Amino acid sequence: MSNVLIEARGLGKAYPKVHRSSDRIRALGRLLFSGTDRDRISVLRDVDLEVRRGESLGLIGANGAGKSTLLKLLTGVLTPTTGRVRVNGEVGALLELGAGFHPEYSGRDNITMAAALHGISAAELRRRLPEIIEFADIGRYIDEPVKHYSSGMVVRLGFAVIASLKPDLLITDEVLAVGDESFQKKCVKWMQDYLADGGTLILVSHSMYHIQKLCRHACWLRDGEVAMTGDVFDVTQAYLAWHERKAAPDMAIDNADRHNVEFSVLDVALNGNAATAPLLLERGDALRLQARIRSREDRVPCIAVGIVRADGTPVYGVSSEMDGHVPVRLGPGEYACELEFPALPLLPGSYTVRVHPMDPEGVRVFDTLERSVTIRGATREFGLVQLAHRWHSPAREGGP
Repeated sequence: MSNVLIEARGLGKAYPKVHRSSDRIRALGRLLFSGTDRDRISVLRDVDLEVRRGESLGLIGANGAGKSTLLKLLTGVLTPTTGRVRVNGEVGALLELGAGFHPEYSGRDNITMAAALHGISAAELRRRLPEIIEFADIGRYIDEPVKHYSSGMVVRLGFAVIASLKPDLLITDEVLAVGDESFQKKCVKWMQDYLADGGTLILVSHSMYHIQKLCRHACWLRDGEVAMTGDVFDVTQAYLAWHERKAAPDMAIDNADRHNVEFSVLDVALNGNAATAPLLLERGDALRLQARIRSREDRVPCIAVGIVRADGTPVYGVSSEMDGHVPVRLGPGEYACELEFPALPLLPGSYTVRVHPMDPEGVRVFDTLERSVTIRGATREFGLVQLAHRWHSPAREGGP
């Protein structure tokens, strides 16, 4: 038995550009007479993916990145335009709301049809039916037509059927985004038990909390291509940092005449590195900042340092004036300072360190120079900083 459940190589999907009825006719004509249609929209390109037994993979990306298309290619719902997919094992998939259910039939009848399609005998279905109905927990609606169901009830029924099958590989597309909190908890608990028993999971979700909780690896799709694959924390943190940078306001300052202002930043080094590439740190590492400031009139500047998240959210700021520190004079019109954070309490993510030279009174900002810092680490805590904390067990009533 192969240890690789799904293998995809060079996978791609493209569709003809169809905006009007005449476009469909032209696309059909090109296919019939030339055997190809070059005028296509590519929604997925050159995807290589391998999922082994017992693995849990989170598939993440913005809306329209190609996640649902990839799942449909992996499960055989769609035929790839380029590349190939090989599947070794039984796949259970929840891809679209209500997919595979007949709207005119009751939930009970749809369970029977689903069981027959998966090769479950009538005797086996009679044994499993009570637990399927119990898991779905939709009450009297189990005997109502599916067309009367809410979206949450449809997902409940679909997940209950898949849960009873316990396939080699479970593929779910945003199942945790629909339904109430109690059902989400039930699904998460079932998936945790399924993985503990050796099951294999591909989970699509916009919730990085659920991706980090249930998956060990992640694949980030961006504009139809694989942007990053690897450890779930590395990939999700890179994805969140990308979103933060997208959401950041344009803070760029036009410094074309920076050396003509009264105070300007000559250079900044982080941990001894003056390169502009992001500095990579592990959670809790030290950060040492060294800055050189030009003072046109040789007055002693005040130096402010700020840390913001990639989306511009302020994290911390301090100045030499606040702490009573006087920058060192290196020579005529040149000053320097060094600031150290012995153990950064920042949570994993992308941050920007800003250095601002100010007048000696600490009132007016004259220049800004930025350097990027990426904090890495395996944690599901959320927010900006890690606060020291300790859990306590309260004394039981009547106890010692």
